[in-house]
Amino acid sequence: MSRTVYVNGSYLPEEKATVSIFDRGFLFADGVYEVTAVLDGKLVDFAGHVTRLERSLNELKMELPVSSDELLEIHRELIKHNKLDEGAIYLQITRGAADRDFVFPKNAKQTLILFTQAKPISAPKSGIRIVSAPDIRWGRRDIKTVQLLAPSLTKMLAKEAGKDDAWMVEDGFVTEGTSCNAYIVTKDSKIITRNLSNSILHGITRAAVLKLASELDMEIEERPFTIDEAQQAAEAFVTAATAFVNPVIEIDHVELSGGKPGPVVTRLSQLYIEESRKAAI
Repeated sequence: MSRTVYVNGSYLPEEKATVSIFDRGFLFADGVYEVTAVLDGKLVDFAGHVTRLERSLNELKMELPVSSDELLEIHRELIKHNKLDEGAIYLQITRGAADRDFVFPKNAKQTLILFTQAKPISAPKSGIRIVSAPDIRWGRRDIKTVQLLAPSLTKMLAKEAGKDDAWMVEDGFVTEGTSCNAYIVTKDSKIITRNLSNSILHGITRAAVLKLASELDMEIEERPFTIDEAQQAAEAFVTAATAFVNPVIEIDHVELSGGKPGPVVTRLSQLYIEESRKAAI
């Protein structure tokens, strides 16, 4: 059975969904996206994703084409149509279709699409192995745009090395993973993660996990760190909308926490999932 997807006001079977070849998302990567996790048929951190979506749109001089209430209803309808219990909903907004020109079109109608992805996301995680790679992305990583070729190339570099992902490095310091924020845990259980700036995506899961860690009276330090410092850490992990809290057990061939998830990351992961289930809408 095919999925039901949403395209510009209509719910359609995925095989009947189309977008213009002149869409600027296709021609210029002129668009933004969000991915919202679904647990027990409910949306995780939905308000945070909408807030970031509106910020990304504003940075590209676009507006949300529907109200936040309408957007919530579309998400819920897709969950219902697809009987989605666990997984994610992908949303993309582009500037719309117009004849190819680098100048923004004045009267193009924005394109809004959403679709579901059913996959297990709450199961305990055994941890990932990563390599480091140069950060070759553009300078505005704080905008969640659809121009993802650089992260895709970097992810493939990791896969070709037989690893799960890569941490990108700029000026000697880790920025983030290909689709996640990066953290290390010191031997005295301090969490270190890069401070917010244009250099990294302002992760919704990042904000929720740091809030949870703060409520647990865990020490947090927001600053850049190097691969060498990460290799000497007690533990490491990443966060993302559908990865939640995912342990990192190897960095550039150096194992952490005995090659298995450590106690701090394991606790954070369990608590984050518990709290997400309670707060999902």
